[in-house]
Amino acid sequence: MIKEQVLEFLEANSERPYIEMDLMNALNIDPIDRSTFIAEMEKLEDEGKVIRTKKGKYALPEFFKIYVGKIQVTTRGFGFVIVENVEMLDVFIPSNSLGGAMNGDKVMVKLTKVGGPNQKSEGEVIKIVTRANTKIVGTYDESKNFGFVIPDDTKIRKDIFVSKNNTLGAKQKDKVVVEIIRYPEDRRNPEGKIIEILGQSGDPGVDILAVIRTFNLPEIFNHKVLAEAEAIAQEVAASEIERREDFRDLNVITIDGKDAKDLDDAIHIQTLPSGNYELGVHIADVTQYVKENSQLDKEALKRATSVYLLNRVIPMLPERLSNGICSLNPGVNRLVLSCVMEIDRNGDVVSHRIVEGVIKTVERMNYEDVSDILEGLEDHALKDRYGYLYEDLFSMKALADLLFQKRESRGAIDFDFAETKIMLDGAGKPIFVGEAERRVGHKLIESFMLVANETVAEHFFWLEMPFVYRIHEDPKPEKIETLNKFLHHFGYKIKGSADDIHPKAVQALLEEVEGKKEAHVISKLTLRSLKQAKYSPNNDGHFGLAAKYYCHFTSPIRRYPDLQIHRIIKEVINGQMTDTRLKNLKKIVDEVSIQSSDRERNAELAEREVDDMKMAEYMVQFIGERFAGVISTITSFGMFVELENTVEGLVRLETMDDDYYVYDESKMVLVGERTRKTYELGQEVEVVVTGADPSLRQIDFELE
Repeated sequence: MIKEQVLEFLEANSERPYIEMDLMNALNIDPIDRSTFIAEMEKLEDEGKVIRTKKGKYALPEFFKIYVGKIQVTTRGFGFVIVENVEMLDVFIPSNSLGGAMNGDKVMVKLTKVGGPNQKSEGEVIKIVTRANTKIVGTYDESKNFGFVIPDDTKIRKDIFVSKNNTLGAKQKDKVVVEIIRYPEDRRNPEGKIIEILGQSGDPGVDILAVIRTFNLPEIFNHKVLAEAEAIAQEVAASEIERREDFRDLNVITIDGKDAKDLDDAIHIQTLPSGNYELGVHIADVTQYVKENSQLDKEALKRATSVYLLNRVIPMLPERLSNGICSLNPGVNRLVLSCVMEIDRNGDVVSHRIVEGVIKTVERMNYEDVSDILEGLEDHALKDRYGYLYEDLFSMKALADLLFQKRESRGAIDFDFAETKIMLDGAGKPIFVGEAERRVGHKLIESFMLVANETVAEHFFWLEMPFVYRIHEDPKPEKIETLNKFLHHFGYKIKGSADDIHPKAVQALLEEVEGKKEAHVISKLTLRSLKQAKYSPNNDGHFGLAAKYYCHFTSPIRRYPDLQIHRIIKEVINGQMTDTRLKNLKKIVDEVSIQSSDRERNAELAEREVDDMKMAEYMVQFIGERFAGVISTITSFGMFVELENTVEGLVRLETMDDDYYVYDESKMVLVGERTRKTYELGQEVEVVVTGADPSLRQIDFELE
């Protein structure tokens, strides 16, 4: 409490620093509590939230032009500090001013140069508040009397020194996990001890295991969590079925990928006498088995999400739940939380109810079969098996089309990027990289999950319940202005004021460029100009979906926010909400939002790392071969070219030796000084693959 009071006072009275007695008097702290006050002030100092001068005066760091944030070190040695709670303040840190900071550390930085509108501020690291890297994954390099671990993360610039008695018996080129025992100083490498040997670099599975360790993904569940999971019955109790709404006489189906095992959503459709549709979205009732504050629940919150690394999954819940009693497998009783909506022919939800239910799915369908049926590509075998569902499936298609049109009319943005599909063989080697299909079956389920998520979010917003929303904030005006400067050179513009952009303006741009050679590049740059979606206890709307209310309700097996709001929904449905519970929930949804957003980002980075590594590994076999591609990014050091199979590689500036090329940042083009030859975004080019390094996640091209 004292810490919060001190920070509030210093924020409200920021014109000067204050001595200890001034602060105690201002906050009415009894002198008898001085030792407690001093201890709390020391904690604030350690956290970098206050500064204490040599004369014993306290102020917020900003008073001294000192800021706190995370440092991002580049592969070239310099870094940037992303300052907390200060819009648009990224501080450039020269390589000789890192002060021993490593990539990801939370640091205190003092400004040495205040930037202008088009110039970054510069600074130096004066204190490391918290270390991000306690364990590092890398390759062991052995010498006679000692060894080094070369970090996989190229942003960690210094190798880690390992003495002979700290090697754990590691051999040359072993992939290892090293724990830092002494952090770097300006002229000294960090020191560490090897705590795990993952295997020889290049052995099957070692590369993905290294990513798992790098991103601190928990591979196994502890015995307490597993014991709780084992104790859960794999049959639904008859007493539980009796008290729920029974949907077992309806044609309830699941539609998922062929390999999916954790089936957490099912659907049914009926045409009502009014001509409206009844759409039931039935979601696995995971909270029936994962009770609040149980070992299962604590571990699920810690993980917050399942992570999908191509051929291996790191689940949020043990398989006994995720693939067992919680999975909506065909032909068995399953408990669900159902959002049943009446939707008219305009795509409007005219009424709905959210209930605890029980289902028994009639079919476990997959995207390919559903798409074949709805696209008229089915064979006799499909007709024979699913003929009784054809009327339902075509009603679903008609409703999904209505819902899509409804979203489109309000301005929802559909980037419709080609996702990459990577297939591995049994040894983990990539055997296919290409564009993933997004067919009518995928879009149908997407539409139904979106409308359920919106309906549930709006329902609980108006009930004024503590909740976890999925939000996508409006883009920053500066980002839109920068994007418009680039678009101007192509003859396009996002219409409206940069301070108040409507999703329809972005949607209109994407429609305008559709089918043009520059469409893919403009879509990518537009996406980069938008903020990232996240979880929040506040309903701030979803810009990309042009939705006033949105949450994640449909995947509680693999996402913790869905699990958390299911718990709230069920307490409201069953009349269990009390004032005390409401007060506690406000803290809980705040914690869940922060933790889930953080773990989601971590999972996305790990998944991208594996994808990049496997794409580079796949391209090794094509070194020396020619491909057609499109320029996707232009920088001061070269240009990235994307191939038809979605693989992206770098054409370095130094390899473009037919002229001296100059980078025009305002137009994002490379121009030859002598020939005036120009390379621009979206331009088609021919390239030769000259290198591919999975360890660096790097693919090199040269222009043909």
